[in-house]
Amino acid sequence: MTSTEPQPAGTRIEATGNRNNVADSIGVAISGDGARVVMLPVEAVHWAREVEAPPGAGHLPGSASGVFLGRQDELAKLRGLLSEAGDVAVTQAAQTRAIHGLGGIGKSALALHYAHTYRTSYTLVWWITAETTDQIVTGLAGLALRLCPQWATTADVQERAAWAILWLQWHPGWLLVFDNVEDPDDLRHYLGMLPDGHHLATSRKATGWQAIAPTMPLELLTAEASLDLLCTLAFGDPQAPSPGQREQAKALAAELGYLPLALEQASAYLFETGTDLADYRALLGQVLDTAAGGIDPERTIARIWHHTLAAIDSRNPQAVSVLHVMAWLAPDGIPRSLLAPLFADVLTLGEALGVLHAYNMISFSVDRRTVTIHRLVQAVLQHRAITESGDDPPGRYEAGRLIRQALPTQDNATEPWEQLLPHVFALAVSVSYDSPTSAETAYTYEAAAQYLDLQGRNAHTIPLRAATLAQCEQVLGDTHPDTLRSRDNLANAYQSAGDLERAIPLSEAILAQREQLLGLTHPDTLVSRNNLARIYESAGDVVRSIPLFEATLAQSEQVLGDTHPDTLISRNNLANAYQSAGDLERAIPLFEATLAQREQVLGETHPSTLMSRNNLASSYQAAGDLERAIPLLEATLTQYEQVLGDSHPATLTSCNNLASSYQAAGDLERAIPLFEATLAQCEQVLGDTHPDTLMSRNNLASAYRAAGDLERAIPLFEATLAQREQVLGDTHPSTLISRNNLGNAYQSAGDLERAIPLFEATLAQREQVLGDTHPDTLTSRNNLASTYESAGDLERAIPLFEATVAQYEQVLGDTHPSTLISRNNLASAYRAAGDLERAIPLFEATLAQREQVLGDTHPDTLTSRNNLASTYESAGDLERAIPLFEATLAQYEQVLGDTHPSTLISRNNLANIREAAAAVQHSDTATPMTDVDLQHPPGPSEQPE
Repeated sequence: MTSTEPQPAGTRIEATGNRNNVADSIGVAISGDGARVVMLPVEAVHWAREVEAPPGAGHLPGSASGVFLGRQDELAKLRGLLSEAGDVAVTQAAQTRAIHGLGGIGKSALALHYAHTYRTSYTLVWWITAETTDQIVTGLAGLALRLCPQWATTADVQERAAWAILWLQWHPGWLLVFDNVEDPDDLRHYLGMLPDGHHLATSRKATGWQAIAPTMPLELLTAEASLDLLCTLAFGDPQAPSPGQREQAKALAAELGYLPLALEQASAYLFETGTDLADYRALLGQVLDTAAGGIDPERTIARIWHHTLAAIDSRNPQAVSVLHVMAWLAPDGIPRSLLAPLFADVLTLGEALGVLHAYNMISFSVDRRTVTIHRLVQAVLQHRAITESGDDPPGRYEAGRLIRQALPTQDNATEPWEQLLPHVFALAVSVSYDSPTSAETAYTYEAAAQYLDLQGRNAHTIPLRAATLAQCEQVLGDTHPDTLRSRDNLANAYQSAGDLERAIPLSEAILAQREQLLGLTHPDTLVSRNNLARIYESAGDVVRSIPLFEATLAQSEQVLGDTHPDTLISRNNLANAYQSAGDLERAIPLFEATLAQREQVLGETHPSTLMSRNNLASSYQAAGDLERAIPLLEATLTQYEQVLGDSHPATLTSCNNLASSYQAAGDLERAIPLFEATLAQCEQVLGDTHPDTLMSRNNLASAYRAAGDLERAIPLFEATLAQREQVLGDTHPSTLISRNNLGNAYQSAGDLERAIPLFEATLAQREQVLGDTHPDTLTSRNNLASTYESAGDLERAIPLFEATVAQYEQVLGDTHPSTLISRNNLASAYRAAGDLERAIPLFEATLAQREQVLGDTHPDTLTSRNNLASTYESAGDLERAIPLFEATLAQYEQVLGDTHPSTLISRNNLANIREAAAAVQHSDTATPMTDVDLQHPPGPSEQPE
């Protein structure tokens, strides 16, 4: 199997935590690509407390000396809104205001003028470009450099940003301007942490602010203000034009749609060239007709920029060329170094950019290392290029070539990659404009996707995979092997994103094409068949996945041989599917056989051998055989550490699985420290928001919950859910797992007011995303019914349990472990309702099935035996209850140990019933062990192939 065609990922225990602060440091939470905690050393903390801002300190992108017309009323209104906060020690909503409106309408200009006008009212004024969370972090980092260069020059960006947050918390009375916010939610983190100042945001978005800040919409300029602005900028004085010129200017302002950006750029051209207003209007009419049916700012600006570009071209033709290149990149943060290869030297680059800046076509960052181009400029240039040039729009190929040349040579070059990625994505979304000869861009997309995949962000590669596929289809044809491989990679990206509605049809189509082109038993066809089976398994469709895995294994054995590595992969995956279906009788022998063959073919310590050993241990754990599972996991971890090192991702997964086994054995004293250590290493090696780090954080939260430490479990569950929503999306399967687990934690805390709505929302999302009968959907339905039962609402609980049992029986079969869990829970609900005539037979049937399927001493079998004994007691049948409690306790002691929580519950139940029998009366027993499915995601392993 090739590395470009991902193999099926196995499941892991999910269950997570903040690093402990040390005595000489303090942790500060920042945002960015997911929330993270940065530890600052003691000297940095000292500077943050002691450094004061010098008088007039601040950072603004321009001066207040420019023309500011037509916005005096808006300026006064903005001041009134912000001054409502008084001494700023009030509510968050009163401290934060957002200006929203059309791009180019003057939001940033108004915010800038406000900042300059009232600068002396604040201890510090700081301007932050805020389109992305990473830009916010970078903007905050600049504050540290400004106030504390003696420390900040040696710190990284995250540390500087954390320092800035700490400084702002200790020094009130400042103004932060967040310019061009794309997602209002990006500000939540900072608004909550920084209450002692004013926040002013600008954004093109009118929606999404309801829970963030009151907004102030910014409308177009009035006709009078537009006329004054145009005449002032073009002639130097609003009274300078003659009456005839004023009439022409009035008409031109109307044609420009009263948009400040259009007015300013037209004025720049008129001032630079001295063109007559009437001639300018005539030229505009030749390019585009007057926009009809309202104002279309893109078309209106396009009518100006055609002539502005002509004026620029007359001064510096290379400036026009580089502007066309920038039209295809991300609008912000374009490195000058990326553009440098277009020019002979740095001087000519500077001259070209200077001309563009003079005409307001671009702006520079504070350090002048990066360039920003307005989105409307890009939109107009792209539209004009496509309209006039067809298949070969100006700048498109050059943009791709520059990015290709700038690609980092090392996959772990995080900073260069992260700086380049926005431009790669911008190029990818315009893939329909690629010419058949631009194969270089396909390599660019694939390289970027590979980097993201290594970062655990395969779900984010979808635009890149789609662009690569489009290129392959265009250049190589629909059935070329590279096209099929690209299609397969896109299907896997869809699966990583939890988008099975697109993953399954695409994977089915790939398999059909390979069968037709290559034959039923070609190795690439076997890969596609294996991948489709894996996607079916992800969808919970074992009815289709297992036969497909079985067929693939049989064909691999026939074509490749019994011990070929790909055959062993197929055998491992089939065993994993059997385990997912609850068929441990077939899963365990197959895992054992695969391990033996890998030991013989690949060696005792080959990574694939270690993977098989890990998966076998997981199947032992699923069967309740912890006596074999734990020693095998311990030995596997030792080998991983020896072969791959202490911090390799596979080693970290092995640590996680061993901790999970300790938890299953009730040994939380060993499980929790191991989960904590694993999380710390994941944060260090993989990063704070890597999917495996989030999984580790979730696992630690689950262990805290199992230990009854809900004070640590609930906040950790909440933080993990928030990070998964931000990193993976609101409806990703892992996000839904976190939402489900948080609901369980709320239920454990007795907080049913929060648990029930969360379970209801999760169920609705799973029904929509995964389908009505997906196993995870059934888990949500079961958990919601259990919460209704906890709330005493048996009228809703029992019908929901009954429906869930019926669906489990239909989807997974009558004896699947999940079906038996649901049946046990239904029996418990009958007992809670006092309906022992239905509860007892159902408990008896469930016990008989668990004895047959799972074995006489499996923990779930013991749970059933305990519940049946408790129900006999409720019915007053002590002759059957006491012997059953005694037998169950003896088995708990033998299987799980004398101090396991389940053993202690069983011992307590037996003591209660003996006391009741001695008193010849009934007494309430301790809470019987009803095994509500908490959905600790079932766990083999570290990503089996």
